[in-house]
Amino acid sequence: MWLKIVELSVRNLMLNKLRSLLTMLGTILGVSSVIAMLAIGEGSKRRAVEQIRQLGAANVIIRSVKPGDDDNRDASSGGGSQRQVSRVAEYGLKYADFEVLAATLPTIKQAVPVSLVRKNAQYGRHRISNARILGTTPDYQTIKRLVVRRGRFLTAMDDASMANVAVLAAGAAERLFSYEDPIGKPLLLGNGAYVVVGLLQSQDSGGAVPGAIGAQDLNNDIYIPLSSARSRFGELQLILRSGGRDFERTQLSEITLTLHDETLVTATAGMVRKLLQQRHPNKMDFEIQVPLELLRQAEREKRIWNLVLGSIAGISLLVGGIGIMNIMLATVSERTKEIGIRRALGATRTHIVTQFMVESMVLSSGGGLMGIFLGVAIPLTVSHLSEIETALSWWAVIMAFSTSVLTGVVFGVYPARRAALMNPIEALRHE
Repeated sequence: MWLKIVELSVRNLMLNKLRSLLTMLGTILGVSSVIAMLAIGEGSKRRAVEQIRQLGAANVIIRSVKPGDDDNRDASSGGGSQRQVSRVAEYGLKYADFEVLAATLPTIKQAVPVSLVRKNAQYGRHRISNARILGTTPDYQTIKRLVVRRGRFLTAMDDASMANVAVLAAGAAERLFSYEDPIGKPLLLGNGAYVVVGLLQSQDSGGAVPGAIGAQDLNNDIYIPLSSARSRFGELQLILRSGGRDFERTQLSEITLTLHDETLVTATAGMVRKLLQQRHPNKMDFEIQVPLELLRQAEREKRIWNLVLGSIAGISLLVGGIGIMNIMLATVSERTKEIGIRRALGATRTHIVTQFMVESMVLSSGGGLMGIFLGVAIPLTVSHLSEIETALSWWAVIMAFSTSVLTGVVFGVYPARRAALMNPIEALRHE
C-alpha cells in the first residue's frame, strides 16, 4: 500500500511540474544555503584554529611591545622646528629576563629567545630590503614545528661558536636564489656574509596568528644563531622618520616557553606576568599571549558562528515549508471531489491524511536532495575559484536534509487534516 501511495503522490505532483518545482525551490535554496554557509564558515574558522594550534597549546609567548612615544626617551636634542631630533627608545624584553624566567619557573620544559633584526639580504643581483632576520636557538625548530626540506637547521655548535650560517624559509629562498640551490651559497645580511646551511618547507602565513612576531609571511624569514645576531648586529637599530631619526634598543623580540603540562599554562602565565612586572616597574613594554586560551576562545566563537549561520540559513527552510503548506492547501481545494470519491469507495480519514502527508514529504525530500547537490557544489566551486578554504561536514548535510523532511511533515499536517475532515457528501457535490 505504501508503494502505491508514493507512486500516486509522484503522479499527482507530476501533473503540475512547474508548480511542484517552484514549491520545492524554497527547500532547495534552504538546504543548499545551510550546507554551503556552514562549509565556508567552518573552513575559515578551522584554518584560524589550526594556526593558533600551531603555536602550541602548552606554550606561553611573551613579546616586546613598544610603549608610547613619550616614554623611554634616553636622549633628545631640539631647539627649533627646522632642527633634526634624535632619541633612543629602549624597551622590551632583555636577556636577563630570559635567564630569570628559565631559572625561576619549574614548569618550563623549553625556553626559546628570539631577536628580530631588520637588514637587507642580498645574493648577487637579488635583494630583499629590510628582510626579517631572526636570531634564535636550535630549539626554535621544535617549538614552532618547522620542517627542514634540505640541509639542516641551526645547531648548538653554531650558537656556541657564533657561526655565520643562515637557514632560509621557502619564500626567502625563492626571492633570493630563484631556481638555484641555496645550500652552501654565500648570503649577504647587512654588511656580513653568511653561508646558507638549510632550507625550510613552505608553511602557513603568520599574519593572522596572534603571537607571531610582526604581521608578515613566515615564509620570508631568515634564521641565524642568536649569538651571531647579538654580536654582529647589536641591539641598536636606526629608524628614519620625517624631521629626524630615532634609535631603538631592543634585546629580545620574543620569548616562547613550553611547559611540561598544558594544564599549568594559565598559572605559569600569571607567574610570568608578575616576574616581568617586577623587572619592568615603570612601563608596560611586553605582552603575554597564551595560545591555549586563544584556542578555546576561537572554538567558542566557531560554535557561535556556526549557530548563527545555521539559523540564518534555516529561515529559508521555514519559507520553503510555508510554500509547501500553501500549495498543499490549494491542492486540497482543487481535489475536493477526488477526496469525496475516495471516501465513498471506502477510504478512511487515515488513508486521506497519509496520501497528502506523503505528497508533502515527497516535495520536501525531493527539494532536500536537490539542495544537497547544490550545497555540496557551491563550496567546492568556491575553493576551486578562490583561496577560500571550505570544509564540508556530513553532520551539516544530514541536519539540513532531516530538517527539510521534518519541515514537509510539519507543514503538511494541517492541509492533510483539512482534507480528511471533509464531509464526503459535500465533497462529492463540489464543482
